[in-house]
Amino acid sequence: MKVLFLTMVKINSFKDRGIYTDLLRKFYEEGHEVFAVCPIERREKKKTSIRKEKEGTILNVKTFNLQKTNIVEKGLGTLAIEYQFLSAIKKHFFKEKFDLVIYSTPPITFSKVINFIKKRDDAYSYLLLKDIFPQNAVDMKMLKENGILHKMFLDKEQTLYAISDTIGCMSDANKNYILKHNPSINSSKVEINPNSVQPRDFNQNEVEKKTVRLKYNLPNDKKIFVYGGNLGKPQGIDFLLETILSATDKNAFFLIVGSGTEYDRIEKWFTEIKPGNALLLAGLPKRDYDLLLNACDVGLIFLHKDFTIPNFPSRLLSYLEMKMPIIAATDEITDIGWVIEENKCGYKVISGDVKSMQNVIGDILSDETNFNQMKDNAWNLLQKEYRVERSYNLIKEKVNV
Repeated sequence: MKVLFLTMVKINSFKDRGIYTDLLRKFYEEGHEVFAVCPIERREKKKTSIRKEKEGTILNVKTFNLQKTNIVEKGLGTLAIEYQFLSAIKKHFFKEKFDLVIYSTPPITFSKVINFIKKRDDAYSYLLLKDIFPQNAVDMKMLKENGILHKMFLDKEQTLYAISDTIGCMSDANKNYILKHNPSINSSKVEINPNSVQPRDFNQNEVEKKTVRLKYNLPNDKKIFVYGGNLGKPQGIDFLLETILSATDKNAFFLIVGSGTEYDRIEKWFTEIKPGNALLLAGLPKRDYDLLLNACDVGLIFLHKDFTIPNFPSRLLSYLEMKMPIIAATDEITDIGWVIEENKCGYKVISGDVKSMQNVIGDILSDETNFNQMKDNAWNLLQKEYRVERSYNLIKEKVNV
């Protein structure tokens, strides 16, 4: 079977670890031909190019800047990308006949590309719904509700859902939200297909962990509560900083590592406040980040309190892979906190609830037996629910090839 994958995430190599590359490698390992189309932003000053690896073919398409740029260019880039992708596919993949086209949100603007592949090749279309746009932008006040742009993006969202043969949602709350707010969608084509990875067991011993902590000036006599990943408005960064500022237990140390639109503001806050219980690091290469994460103790998830859509951040999997208890500080809509608590691998609090946050931090620090049990439960949850084989099998069984 020939598989075409469309994404806004830049793929440097199929060997990289991540929710998409792990899935594509699984297709390759099962004997399928894999083709990926992804952007190469104009800031890199490179032309559209094609690269072949053992696991498949990567088509990097020159686009506008899509990440870490102003909202005008981001909007234009999001609208233009389907035309840029379609042109590149027609030029470079004109001899290929695809059986399956997989694509993720964001963006919601791949409809013309998907339609072209479906009509030309009679391909099956599978949407991995990772982002509910444009409602998330309305929640964050980046789009005016019922404004011209909002209505235009709503039309594109409906078109994308309509041409998708199957919509794979990240969680029960995601599935229920989509069906409730899109009554025209046949419920039979919506299923749970969560973020998934090929787990790797990081067997760092205590000496190695201490060496990593020493490298980054992290204390060895405290539990490290780490937030790793994107630092943007959707993450509700204010409550993350408030959590650090209001922490009173001297056995807790906070690490923020990542990048995003809010990084400069956080850096300024660190410069002004000079917290003695926290450290800020810029984003690291994946391998260095994994080794650092494995030397920490507790994973933190933050989401903005104003969200009305059920986000389910993929950083959960990174924490589970490191066998870390997790605290999820989120809005009341998402079910990620419920999943964590039901599987006894951490706690949930509502974003902005300082008292509850400090209480659960205290619970983690005061009960070592429970802490160790949550570590085991975290790894078990990953093995049970979020292995890449699950996503692969759900998609493969839909295609009659």
